[in-house]
Amino acid sequence: MQYWNEVAQEPAVYRLWRMHSDAVNLNWLRREMPRYRVSWLLKTDLYDEALSDGLVAWLSTKAEMVVGIDLAPTTVKVARSRQYGLRALVTDVRRLPFADGHFDTVVSNSTLDHFKTSEELSDSLKELSRVLRPGGELYLTLDNPLNPLIALRNALPFRLLNRISLVPYYVGATCGPRHLGAELERAGLHVIHVGTLLHCPRVLVVKIAQVLERCAAPAAQQRFLRRLMSHERLASWPTRFITGNFITARAIKPEASGKF
Repeated sequence: MQYWNEVAQEPAVYRLWRMHSDAVNLNWLRREMPRYRVSWLLKTDLYDEALSDGLVAWLSTKAEMVVGIDLAPTTVKVARSRQYGLRALVTDVRRLPFADGHFDTVVSNSTLDHFKTSEELSDSLKELSRVLRPGGELYLTLDNPLNPLIALRNALPFRLLNRISLVPYYVGATCGPRHLGAELERAGLHVIHVGTLLHCPRVLVVKIAQVLERCAAPAAQQRFLRRLMSHERLASWPTRFITGNFITARAIKPEASGKF
C-alpha cells in the first residue's frame, strides 16, 4: 500500500497519453457492455480517475451506483475530488469487503497485472467472481505477454527501467489469452470473449505525446490522437495478440442452473 501511495503522489503527467488511453478503454466498453442499465457496478483501480477523466463518468450512465476501489489512499482522495459523486474506498482487490453477489458488473482495467505472483492474480479473479451476482459480467484487461515489447520489458529489471523513465510504476505477473481463459473458468466464470487493446507502440508514443503536449498547438495534438486511434484497427487482424498491449476479457458468472 505504501508503494502505491507514493506513486499516486507523483505529479500528474502524460495528459495526451491519458486521453488516448481513456478513449481506447471507453470504445472497448461501449462495444462490449450491454445497453441496459444495472444497479451496482464495481470499478477497480482509480488511477485513471485520479489523473484524467477516466471511465467513471461514462460508467455512471450504465449503473445506478458505481463504486470505485484503490489500494492507495491518495489515489482515492484525488479521484473523489475529480469525479463528482464517486463512491470510493481504499481496499485490496485480493480481499474485497463486499458480500457475495453484491455487484451486477465489474470493470477491472489493468489492475491485476501489478502483483508479484500469478497466485495473487488468481486470488483476485476469485474475489471478483465472488462479489458478482449470478448472471453478472466482468470486463477485464491485463498486460499482454505475447507482445514482444511487453515480454522484453517484463524480462528486464524493473529498477533499471524505472530509473531511465521507461516504466513509471511496478508491473507484475500477467498471463496470455489461453491461460487467462483457464483462470477465469477456475474462478467460476464463463468466458464470452477474449481480445486485444491498445495497438500503438506504447513506449515510443508516450515520449512523442510528452513532446507534443509541451510544444504543439491543440489542433496538432488532436490530429495526433486521431492517428493513434487508427492503430486500433489492428484488433481485428490475425496478428492482434502480437501488437496489442493489453488482453481483454468479457466473462459472465453462470446462473445457478448453469445457463448463461
